[in-house]
Amino acid sequence: MEKKLKDAIRGKVVLITGGTGSFGNTVIRSLLSQKPSRIIIFSRDEKKQFDMRNAFDDPTLRFVIGDVRDRDSVASAMHGVDYVFHAAALKQVPTCEFFPIEAVKTNILGAYNVLEAGISQRVKRVVILSTDKAVYPINAMGMSKALMEKTMVAAARRLHEEGNTATTLSGVRYGNVLYSRGSVLPYFVSLMGEHKVLTVTNPAMTRFLLPLSDAVDLVLFALVNGENGHIYVRKAPACTVETLAIAVCRIFRYEKGYKEVGVRAGEKLHETLVTAEEMARAKGLERYYDIPPESQGLEYNKYFYSADGKDTSIGGSYTSENTTRLNVEETVNLLTTLPEIQEELKQQRR
Repeated sequence: MEKKLKDAIRGKVVLITGGTGSFGNTVIRSLLSQKPSRIIIFSRDEKKQFDMRNAFDDPTLRFVIGDVRDRDSVASAMHGVDYVFHAAALKQVPTCEFFPIEAVKTNILGAYNVLEAGISQRVKRVVILSTDKAVYPINAMGMSKALMEKTMVAAARRLHEEGNTATTLSGVRYGNVLYSRGSVLPYFVSLMGEHKVLTVTNPAMTRFLLPLSDAVDLVLFALVNGENGHIYVRKAPACTVETLAIAVCRIFRYEKGYKEVGVRAGEKLHETLVTAEEMARAKGLERYYDIPPESQGLEYNKYFYSADGKDTSIGGSYTSENTTRLNVEETVNLLTTLPEIQEELKQQRR
């Protein structure tokens, strides 16, 4: 894939919405090595843009202040762009639970603005970033992301119906990205810094374990290989949150341990990345699942009056409960490969 990526990116213009986040900072390092002509960071936080500009100090990067909720600012930033990664979102479950309309404005309408601007500007490829919480959603964040996915698929279906091959729309879906901003690992580290007991919701709760580098690889795979309306999922191992807490305590030789505090509103016991219905039509690749849309055209009768003959009761969904389960030692080995964990350990030795 490396050669295909280099051929695709060299000399091209890439736009990343919400580009100052964990994903943006990591994918930019990969993109810069492929020699694009420009990378546009589109976001609304000028402080994060200022910090990022100083951290990279690279003339390839161009920073644009704007909000995906604002159709005009999105359209303006899209001029001359070849590829778009749509990462801007409200991602915190409690935030979206308390302010669901804000989740609708950013995660659904914002994505719609990005997709429509990409199509009108004849951008070659747009890749949207989704989450396991969009699968069988039980909270506002997941519901808004699920509708974001449906918005992308509907737009891709329209392109197919119109014979428009100028733009390809696809998506990726992944679970818990290790050490991403607002996730459990930096939270555990902050608790240790305050000499507090680590808190876990339910010891039996399972979560996928995906290093940020693997999430970036998934997105780049979709950029190079993505088909219109398809969603791509990275296969990943999982562990229980109890195993994760024990592994963190072992890595840092932290003796205060952990305690159970109960499940928060809107949380699932296990994550699902591919539904049983999607698995019936998904293609299993070596490292990914490729999920095609239900239909590539606007044939309403296929939805209302006919069936595809597939039995969705056969098999099951792909979840953090039935994927490869890591024990404490294996989780320790995975966590100690993370640059952030390695840096924290260095800080403690000083």
